Amino acid sequence: MNKMKSEWCEKGRACVEKCAWLGPLLARLILGVVFVTAGWGKLHHLDQVTSFFTQIGIPAASIQAPFVAGVEFVGGLMILAGFLTRLISIPLAFTMFIAIVTAKRGDIHSFTDLMGLDELAYLVMFVWLTCAGAGKISIDEWCHKRCEGKQKK
Repeated sequence: MNKMKSEWCEKGRACVEKCAWLGPLLARLILGVVFVTAGWGKLHHLDQVTSFFTQIGIPAASIQAPFVAGVEFVGGLMILAGFLTRLISIPLAFTMFIAIVTAKRGDIHSFTDLMGLDELAYLVMFVWLTCAGAGKISIDEWCHKRCEGKQKK
């Protein structure tokens, strides 16, 4: 009985390992689409974004608004492609942190409120991508394999 249980565990582990590429890919697709869309919207309504940033007390709003819009749009494209994922995830995570402590601060009255924020979920996914990388289906992985192949020659 233990041998059969062990075989099933090994098969299950092998199946999970074969699907390990799926988590990073899905996270990147979701984050990429959300941030490309958000960045594009901000880029096309910079006056409104600047006004909102000023209203919530973000300093130098006229500089911050186009910067954040650009980081979200270009960063979203990079996340979608899995290009420099670890690097671009850092400023994107930072924008979510700032969004939580500025724009969403008034919505947080309890720990549950904080845990329910989309911005926190995005922040956590960006931290995960910073630590784990883009996964097997990405430009990052393709570049890594190319560099590895050149070093072996």
